[in-house]
Amino acid sequence: MDGVNAGGELLALVNDVVGVSVGFRGLFKRDCTDLVRRIALLTNLFEEIRDFGAALRPSDVSTSSASPLTCLPEVANALQAAKRLLSVAGNFCSGAFSDGAAKKITFQFHCVTWKLEKALGNLPCELFEISEEVREQVELVRAQLRRATERYGPLSSKVVSRAPSLPLDREIHPQKSGNRLNGSFHVENFGNMNPEAKAMMDSGSKCNDSHSIKDQIVPESGRLSNSSASAEAHPSNEIDGEKGDKSATKSLEEIKKPDSVVIPNDYLCPISLELMRDPVIVATGQTYERSYIQRWIDCGNLTCPKTQLELQNLTLTPNYALRSLITQWCIKNNIEQPTGLVNGRIKKSDGTFRDVSGDIAAIEVLVRKLSSRSIEDRRAAVTEIRSLSKRSTDNRILIAEAGAIPALVNLLTADDVVTQENAVTSILNLSIYENNKGLIMLAGAIPSVVQVLRSGSMEARENAAATLFSLSVADENKIIIGASGAMPALVELLQNGSTRGKKDAATALFNLCIYQGNKSRAVKAGIITALSNMLTDLNNCMVDEALTILSVLSSHHEAKISVVKASVIPVLIDILRTDLPRNKENATAILLSLCKRDNENLACISRLGAVVPLTDLAKSGTERAKRKATSLLEHLQRLQQL
Repeated sequence: MDGVNAGGELLALVNDVVGVSVGFRGLFKRDCTDLVRRIALLTNLFEEIRDFGAALRPSDVSTSSASPLTCLPEVANALQAAKRLLSVAGNFCSGAFSDGAAKKITFQFHCVTWKLEKALGNLPCELFEISEEVREQVELVRAQLRRATERYGPLSSKVVSRAPSLPLDREIHPQKSGNRLNGSFHVENFGNMNPEAKAMMDSGSKCNDSHSIKDQIVPESGRLSNSSASAEAHPSNEIDGEKGDKSATKSLEEIKKPDSVVIPNDYLCPISLELMRDPVIVATGQTYERSYIQRWIDCGNLTCPKTQLELQNLTLTPNYALRSLITQWCIKNNIEQPTGLVNGRIKKSDGTFRDVSGDIAAIEVLVRKLSSRSIEDRRAAVTEIRSLSKRSTDNRILIAEAGAIPALVNLLTADDVVTQENAVTSILNLSIYENNKGLIMLAGAIPSVVQVLRSGSMEARENAAATLFSLSVADENKIIIGASGAMPALVELLQNGSTRGKKDAATALFNLCIYQGNKSRAVKAGIITALSNMLTDLNNCMVDEALTILSVLSSHHEAKISVVKASVIPVLIDILRTDLPRNKENATAILLSLCKRDNENLACISRLGAVVPLTDLAKSGTERAKRKATSLLEHLQRLQQL
């Protein structure tokens, strides 16, 4: 892999992996989705590697045995393995495949996840001149991969390295008919697997033979268990008669870890295959997790996911009896419940419980009023929920438990200004509790929040921007929010909003622009002009925020061009001379990004007299400022030697 094409090839692999992600279904849907999401977040890393490779001279690669490019084939191999695995696992169907095949796929997810994390850990980011923001994002992805590996169970490098062909190279080759999988599932060279790897997959098989993956999935638990050692597996022939029936209740996740507790099938949501926290009944009598079935309906689906029968109405009725049974089961099996709520009592920080049954009843009444036909009832209910959600974490848990989030999302489009303001503020307050963020996203809140950001009252717009910031803490949400059209609305608020609105917009934009794909959106929305005005406005108290956002954007090619056109470089050099230490630090970081592999910009800052303030910073600035200033001075010295 040469310096010019290295990043481009890796980007192409990422695009291939993301392309495979369309239409995941079956038992491994969640594993596939998680893996694709994590790989997609590496796009900005490979873009910077591509830019680095394009700047290398042939002699840089051929004369250096320590070239950073030598570690890239390991990353490429891991991505190729992920692509092959996803093409099979994404359509795995329990009705057509055997238990043994599922165990092999689980082992492959384990190995691919492990190998990708190790490959990313071996990347010398400093040699590739990867920006600090992107390094932080890579570390986040690595942390997610490590946690996923831990959930699958222990795995040593010895197991993976001795059997690379099983999980990482040519293990799975589905028989294809067009672009669809059929019932035959071939596994090659499994018999050549070393004894340690076989033992890894055979562990615990004796105690699991009476279960099957057919009906149940246990989140975050399971075991790695028995598999066939034949060179080619045909799952359609492996389960029959009484043996197949007896193995009809083992969970998929039970394959992933030892000593698991099997969650009863009735307690799992048929859509998410996770333990339900807010079970509701639809018109066909089937029970689902509220947030998942609400999202299903919001996407325009009018049938029951499990039975495929048409829903005569879209009413979601709480299944209190099942919720009580799930609570009792969790207590009996010493399993932490989806929330701290147990039989009308909520868990306090000291481990004791507080009775909240009265609060629950009152909140449920309010939630029902959110869907009232009376404008006054809706306005009064959402006003009270706003007040309650502001007061405590316990209230945020109880309000979400009562199913308020989908109803609040519906009120974001209300014509009544007060109702809309209180609805978006309630969602903001609820999002403070970490577990509620996912529920808000699953309720499809983002398009409506963005609409409020565009056309709501100033107070509603301020709180809409703050909501987007709160939700964008999760990396996958940054992508969704950026693609929703939020960037132009946030830039508009940054330019023309109230003081508080500008600060809320700046905070949200900073967080969203950590994701590389959103940088281009922000530039196209005119963010550089807005930031330039903020830097030169003597009455503006947001120089710090403007510099912080620019420091994230400055590594992006389009942003660099816009910054130069907006004549921001002279302003940055003035800041080096006169401003606060933190602002000097950020200004130096921005100048370094602008001048990397750009002699024209280097010559510009030299003409503008940057050497003197940079020399002072290299001696007496903050630690980060010293590093950036020293690096920039070295670039200037090399320019003079040319």
